[in-house]
Amino acid sequence: MRMCPIASGSSGNSIYVGSDNTHILVDAGISKKRIEDGLKTVGVNGTDIDAILITHEHSDHIQGLGVFVRKYPVPIYGTPATLKQIQCMDYLGYIPPELFTEISPDEEFMLGDISVSSMRISHDAADPVAYSFANGDKHMAIATDMGEYTDYTLDHLKDMDALLIEANHDIRMLQVGPYPYQLKQRILSERGHLSNESAGRLLSDIACDRLQTIILGHLSKENNLPELAYETVRLEIESGDNEYHANDFEMIVAKRSEPTRIVEI
Repeated sequence: MRMCPIASGSSGNSIYVGSDNTHILVDAGISKKRIEDGLKTVGVNGTDIDAILITHEHSDHIQGLGVFVRKYPVPIYGTPATLKQIQCMDYLGYIPPELFTEISPDEEFMLGDISVSSMRISHDAADPVAYSFANGDKHMAIATDMGEYTDYTLDHLKDMDALLIEANHDIRMLQVGPYPYQLKQRILSERGHLSNESAGRLLSDIACDRLQTIILGHLSKENNLPELAYETVRLEIESGDNEYHANDFEMIVAKRSEPTRIVEI
């Protein structure tokens, strides 16, 4: 099983997850052309995609959805409230209603030879979720757009071989940055985004022997730096109350505007 962030950041998100036989997109928040170009890096075409899983209805996760599915009419999975919001967004253009498939958080379903599970996340959207994937004894997860995490979150993200986790902002950069006060408060709230420090603490809580690769994703262009996210998360893991060290895992920072390298387990 492999994962490749085609784009991951506050301006657009789309992530490929697949096996030899099954090919999935998580979100379509960039243009169709950028998705197509990104898929080429993993040797996949738009016609190979079996499903698009939508985490939530914010534009940086769906803005390319309409154009993509009009060319490649594949099923679109999401919670009922998320799909209802998407169907109300005129800027996406017409999306055939038969493409929409409702899911329920905490229930598993199969896409080809990949088992997919979703978990609820704390974000200011209708009914947002994160996704985890299993293919045989291999497990991956993608969890972004979380204002906070709980024991429920940790339970769903433990025992992964690879994990893409949000490290959205540096708190100090956000506080002194140009964003309006209300937007800063939204980002810092329990329905906003995880900071670098929070991402590091979460990873420290779920560190285990089987965890091989960590991808830090959904970085803010204005309120974070790749090097800062990397070093802050490493420091939190090192100082965590567990037996693991940052060097025990491969850590990658996902790129905002181009594909990150493929992670294969």
